[in-house]
Order: sequence, then structure tokens, then C-alpha cells
Amino acid sequence: MGRPITLDELAELRAGVSGVVLARGDSGLAEEAACFNTAIVHDPDVVVGARTADDMLAAVTFASQHRLPVFVQATGHGAFAPITDGVLITTRRMSGVSVDGARRIATIGAGARWGAVVERAARQGLTPITGSSTNVGAVGYTLGGGLGPLARTYGFTADWVRGFSVVTADGRLVRATADEHPDLFWALRGGKGGLGIVVDMDLELIPLTHVYGGGLFFDTDHIEDALRAWVEWVHEVPDTVTSSVALLRFPPIDEVPENLRGRFALHLRFAFVGDSAEGERILQPMRAAAPAFLDLIGDMPTTEIGSIHDDPDQAGPAWDRGMQLADIDDDFVTALLSRAGAGKDVPFIAIEIRHIGAGATRSAALDSAVGGGAAPFTLVMIGVPLPELFDTVLPQSSDYIVSGILPWIAEETNINFLGHVASTQQFASAWPADAFSRLNETRSAWDPDRIFVYGPS
Repeated sequence: MGRPITLDELAELRAGVSGVVLARGDSGLAEEAACFNTAIVHDPDVVVGARTADDMLAAVTFASQHRLPVFVQATGHGAFAPITDGVLITTRRMSGVSVDGARRIATIGAGARWGAVVERAARQGLTPITGSSTNVGAVGYTLGGGLGPLARTYGFTADWVRGFSVVTADGRLVRATADEHPDLFWALRGGKGGLGIVVDMDLELIPLTHVYGGGLFFDTDHIEDALRAWVEWVHEVPDTVTSSVALLRFPPIDEVPENLRGRFALHLRFAFVGDSAEGERILQPMRAAAPAFLDLIGDMPTTEIGSIHDDPDQAGPAWDRGMQLADIDDDFVTALLSRAGAGKDVPFIAIEIRHIGAGATRSAALDSAVGGGAAPFTLVMIGVPLPELFDTVLPQSSDYIVSGILPWIAEETNINFLGHVASTQQFASAWPADAFSRLNETRSAWDPDRIFVYGPS
């Protein structure tokens, strides 16, 4: 712990920051520190709402002088534990996005969301390898690797990064590319945190304007047939297909569309890069597997890719637990449905399985810190948004489901899917052992005093 911060020192920090500086107890701190997961309430010593790289540098220098840890937040989608001390730097004001169409490069500010990147790229017939939600912060998502609706075709989003501008622990602004500080560049592509503060990143875009994609919804009586068909079908599809399935329990409330309200359904999410007629042919076995009560798949512009998963865009309390899976089969379906299928009282609004492999597996051979590329499937459980269940009911219920599918759970996962990290062992599982060791060495080299706190203490 550092010494107490005086009013004069706070005034000096405010004078050196063009954005917002708030100390604990100030009006507006809670709003500035608020995150997408409203179950988490941050109360740090100081919040700096940065507008520029100079603001970030001033905040890091201040924190270093006072021996305070530094935390960074754009949208707060990845917030799983409250921040109760130190300096929180919020980056939402640094949301600029520019696109160099000739070079196919987007320069993306620290606080930009994917929606802005997608929209600006589309003006020039380009698209980023984005996440499933266009509301998520682009930089934070990419720092963890990034597995979106085009992952089997194009790999992790981090594979497409060509450079970062970074504020380091010693108060410098540096470039990290394949040629400049390559060790830092390696670590930032998948290492997630504890390395510095990204001011902006350069991301290569692809010349793509349309995909054949969307969703099929299967009602309760047809879930088992459709899920078994999907598990067989994904072993035959080409790399141009990325898909996932989600067991969805829709609450009987007015906020849910009437045709989904109160239903237990299987949602197939599908994206095909190529001719629509070919996409329709590839999808045909799933359309024939069971009747879908909603068929929302067709040709779509890349600006609508976010509609494939239709992730929520409104802040609220959130709990999730993720992992990756080795190859799954018919026995896996039996095991999962025996604990989370129709008639089972489980407190999860969604249990999603993503088929990755292909491009994502090829990413494992690239020289980056991305973890999880060797496992062909992911599984995420999203709890009902009732904070009173977060501490015991949801963890116990997820343990129950996990215990039934243990033979298919991979040893390695990806940091973006872990949720709250409770132990060093769990943290380490997000990377291959050699990558985790190299990450620790790189973090120590760039932040020897651990100003940028990351991972379990």
C-alpha cells in the first residue's frame, strides 16, 4: 500500500489530465467506474477517464509514485471481481476508429466497440474478424485472442493484429509490432493483461461484404434430435463454416419476444463464407434433422454479423463459466442433456457450445500468446441474472454439469472464456505451459513491480 493521497496531489493529477479524475467519495465516481456486469461495483482510490495517451501516462506515473496498482476498463464486459483500491483508467472516451482502405488496416482506439469498427470497415467493402457481440470493446476482446462467428475460417482475431501503441509501466509510449519490441507484441496477442495499457491497435481487415448466416431455433421436443445431428454434422463441414449451438431457457417475461417467451429451445448459430446456394446446401442436413420453429438464416451483410448470436447489448448482472472441450460425440450429448436438458431444473439461461477448430486450430501454430487453439470446442454456461445466486447456487450447479462431462473437458482453455479466475492453477490453464511461462517472463520484463495487476495474487 502506498501513502495517503493528498488533495494537492490530486489537484496536480487533474491539471495533467484532459479527461476526468475522480477520487473515492466524489460524485460521479460510481458512474465512471460502472461496467457492463452491474453485479460488480468498483470503488478504487482514483478513477482516470482518459481521453489521450498523455492522460494514461499521467495516471501510470501517479500510480507508480503512490505505489498503487493500475487497472484498465473499456466496456467492463470482462469484469468479474470488484476493484477496491488503486487507479482505474477508463478508456471509453478513446473510441476513435479510422480505416486505411488501401492497406486494409483499421486503427482502433482503446475504448472502441466492435460495432464502430464493423460499420467503418463496411464503407470500404471490408470487415474485421470480430466477436459475436458488436457491443464488446474491440481491444480487450482481442488481447485475449478473440473467437467470433468467423473463427473456423479466419482464426483468432489476435492473428490479424499488426501493431499496438502501448503505455508501459515505466511511463513510456511504445510501439509493439513484429519488428519493434516483438516480445511485447507476442504477449499482447493473447496474453490479455498485466503488460501495459493499449492506446490503440492496428488490425488487418478482410475483403468481405456478405455471409450466409443466421440462426435456427428448435423447440423442446426436437432439441435432442437437433443437437445429436449437429454433433455429427460439424465433423463434416468445411472450414468456411463456423457454428455453435445454445440451450436457451427463455424467461416468461415481457422483455422476451412473444414467440420465444417461456420456451426451452436449441439455437443453432451459423455463418458460411461463400456463395449462398452452397451455404444452403451445406446447412441442409441441419434443416432436415428436425423442424425449426424459427428459420432466420439467409444472405446477410457483414454489418449484421452480430445478429447471428444476438448477444445482449444492455448492461445487467452477469455470471458465466467457460471451458474448452476435446472432441465431442453422441455420448457427450447424452451426458449433457441428462443434467441440463428438458425437465432439468438448472439456473442457466444459456449453455453454448462453439465449434472452433480449423482456422482457430491453425492459430495455435502461429507465434502468439493465444491459448486454447488446440481444443476444437468451447462451452460456456451463462447463469440467470440474479446476484443472490452468484456465490453458491450457480457455482454448485455448474460443478454438477461439469462433473457429468468431465471426459470431454480439455486441459487447456482460453482466457476470454474463463470468467472469474479463482486460482493460479485455473489462470495457468488459459495457455499452454510453455506460453504461460513465457508470458510470466515477459510480464516481469515489462512490469517488474507489477503495477498492472493481473491474475490471482
